[in-house]
Amino acid sequence: MSVTIAAAPADEFPGINPWNLAWVALALACLVVAIDVPSLWPLTFVHILCGVLWTGIDLFMGFVMGPIMRQVPPPARRAIACRLMPKMLFLMPTLAAMTGTAGWFLAGRVGFLALPWPQFAWVAGALVIITILTIQGLGLLLPTNLMVYFELRKPHPDGARIAKLMRFYVYGVGFQGVLQIAIIVIMARFGSGL
Repeated sequence: MSVTIAAAPADEFPGINPWNLAWVALALACLVVAIDVPSLWPLTFVHILCGVLWTGIDLFMGFVMGPIMRQVPPPARRAIACRLMPKMLFLMPTLAAMTGTAGWFLAGRVGFLALPWPQFAWVAGALVIITILTIQGLGLLLPTNLMVYFELRKPHPDGARIAKLMRFYVYGVGFQGVLQIAIIVIMARFGSGL
């Protein structure tokens, strides 16, 4: 099946703005401060805020935007993707890195890393899931997003290549959604006490 995507000049869509790295640096500086402060409140706040945003955006993109994008005409899909991907390129890796890092330091401070077995199984489960989510997000989904983005910005995008990449991407996002639900279950267990 061949997918035709209308030709458009590459400069019609915004490029990747390196100034967004300033926001990333500011967010990471907040994480460093939260780790360094003796109070648990800032670290807990950063962990919960970033975790809620990361999980919420992942689930929203997978279960709401995904089906919508499949229904809109290719030119509209291209316009949405070319405006959304440059923002997501900075936002999602930052949220993932901050959630995992804040969670690790928080777990150490409250004693979760020193729990005996079988309570430590919940911690191990969280560590395994966050590792898989991070590796898959940074190693598979992010490069796929970039390949699709750069293909869409070409004057004559290869619709077949984009369709192939997006099929792979949809399976990856679906798996991420399942893992995000699993991590919510584990976090609820932490919140109610091990």
